[in-house]
Amino acid sequence: MIDHTGVAVSNFSKSKKFYEVALAPLGYKMLLELTAEQTDGYEGAGFGVPPKPDLWIGKGTPQNPPVHIAFRADSRAQVDAFYKAALAAGGRDNGAPGVRPHYHTHYYAAFVLDPDGHNIEAVCHHPA
Repeated sequence: MIDHTGVAVSNFSKSKKFYEVALAPLGYKMLLELTAEQTDGYEGAGFGVPPKPDLWIGKGTPQNPPVHIAFRADSRAQVDAFYKAALAAGGRDNGAPGVRPHYHTHYYAAFVLDPDGHNIEAVCHHPA
């Protein structure tokens, strides 16, 4: 089981705002922010469903190629809300909400590129 993951971002404040807005419909919040002084150089923010962060963004050189991270949604409405929020926060469309039957019958997902081109997905595995 994965405990947490992280991605490097080129513009920390821009990405922090993006993830705060984009992940809010999924119940995510920024739970912890670390300064370079606290960590010997790492500047990052931890996001998750309280009480524990499971996604970290850190100031640095983004991974190349960009990474793909999928977040589980409890409903298709959450997927739709994620997509709208992520676009409003400056994300770029990488696949509008819809069923992807090539994955499985009820795979309902939306894909957005974050400010550094990371492919961020929200997916619901439940029938409509």
